[in-house]
Amino acid sequence: MTLDQYRSVADRLLGPWVRAAARIGLSPDQVSVLAFGAAVAAAGAFAVGEPVFYIVGAVCVLLNGWLDIVDGALARHLDVSSDGGDLLDHVLDRYADIAVIAGFTVGIEAYALGFLAVTGVLMTSYMGTQIQAVGIGREYGGLLGRADRLALMGVVGVAAAAYSAPVVAGLNAVGLLLALFAAVGHLTAVQRFLGAWRDL
Repeated sequence: MTLDQYRSVADRLLGPWVRAAARIGLSPDQVSVLAFGAAVAAAGAFAVGEPVFYIVGAVCVLLNGWLDIVDGALARHLDVSSDGGDLLDHVLDRYADIAVIAGFTVGIEAYALGFLAVTGVLMTSYMGTQIQAVGIGREYGGLLGRADRLALMGVVGVAAAAYSAPVVAGLNAVGLLLALFAAVGHLTAVQRFLGAWRDL
């Protein structure tokens, strides 16, 4: 994980967004739903697979990431943090991950690679929560946290808009991103499992 450690820096930039959301009467749950909507829009744009849509998708996926920080900050600002809100946020985050990766997959028609990528991302998250469920504590270890993945999706969206030809092993920038998510996701899941197994 790299970008997740700078969350406190992002929190300091959230003030205007949080105040604006509070002023217009948005709840943290509503912001979470808006964040998910941005992810779905990104998925649709990436699925088209055309340069201008890759740019739109990159903007939407970064908006998803930003709103995903705003919802928590808004909950703290309004002092309405709850287990229900946390559950909704995590569920929508997972569906957002699935949607965006599916969009990338459809855009380049690399379905096997997309399957490996989405299962890698989901298994990483699953192992973290399952380890917590057995009483060891939440496990965040690994190379790519959600913030890192979103940043890479945004960067790759821009890169794919500028250059869509194959780069390595017949894969373009999107294909390489999916391969990275597949490899790192499953390796991280195994790493978390082995670490937890030693702690049992």
